[in-house]
Amino acid sequence: MAIEALIFDVDGTLADTEEAHRVAFNLAFERHRLGWTWSRTDYRQLLEVTGGKERIASYIDMLPVSAAERTRLHGLVPALHAEKTRFYTAVVQEGGVPLRDGVARLIHEALDHGCRLAIASTTTAVNIHALLTSTLGSRGLDLFAVIACGDQVRAKKPAPDIYRLALATLGLQPEQALALEDSVNGLRAATGAGLWTLVTPTFWTQGDDFAAAGLVLPGLGEPQAPLDGEPGCLLKTAGWLCFEELCALASPPPPLNTVQALYRGLTS
Repeated sequence: MAIEALIFDVDGTLADTEEAHRVAFNLAFERHRLGWTWSRTDYRQLLEVTGGKERIASYIDMLPVSAAERTRLHGLVPALHAEKTRFYTAVVQEGGVPLRDGVARLIHEALDHGCRLAIASTTTAVNIHALLTSTLGSRGLDLFAVIACGDQVRAKKPAPDIYRLALATLGLQPEQALALEDSVNGLRAATGAGLWTLVTPTFWTQGDDFAAAGLVLPGLGEPQAPLDGEPGCLLKTAGWLCFEELCALASPPPPLNTVQALYRGLTS
């Protein structure tokens, strides 16, 4: 069955946004005079929790504070997250977070082949809007037929809800689409919805268990910046992943029927 849609995660997949998020969190904490600072090591561990508000709440739960203080801090979560979002979107709107290599190319290759695009992300609609418009132009949002974001589902990744929502809105079965992710939580969400999944890890997710992925690459690559060892290692046609090869990898040929299998045995 032909691939009719690519469903992209956002943070880490479309762009390596996590450092901008980390800095924005710290600025929000400073603004509220909390004395918290998330280092890169801290944040890498905190990324095991999906969703910004959930991440703050999880951090609060680890603090050695009284029950009353914990309750007070939990009450600050919405304001902290809103402040963090303002800092983050300002950086993105100023062009501080580019797309990862090969992303814009693959997006336009897919559209040229008549494939639809969708987003399935745990981040907010505001963050998605800021990234797409700053990197793909004023009509960046229009390139995507469906944008499903975290607050539209009850359970965030690794639950498959966001991918099921994207598929339902597209009107497609899992075998008619594929997912692009960068993290193990995203991979679990996508495969939980029945999707073949390409994973392109970043610093923040390297070392995760991606055994369930259909393919793992360090990135998508570009003609001017081909992937090391490609073609020849995992890719056959070029040193970068093109739309046609991605679809071929995600849509293996059907199993041989009895006659084909017999013929194959006679000629091997």
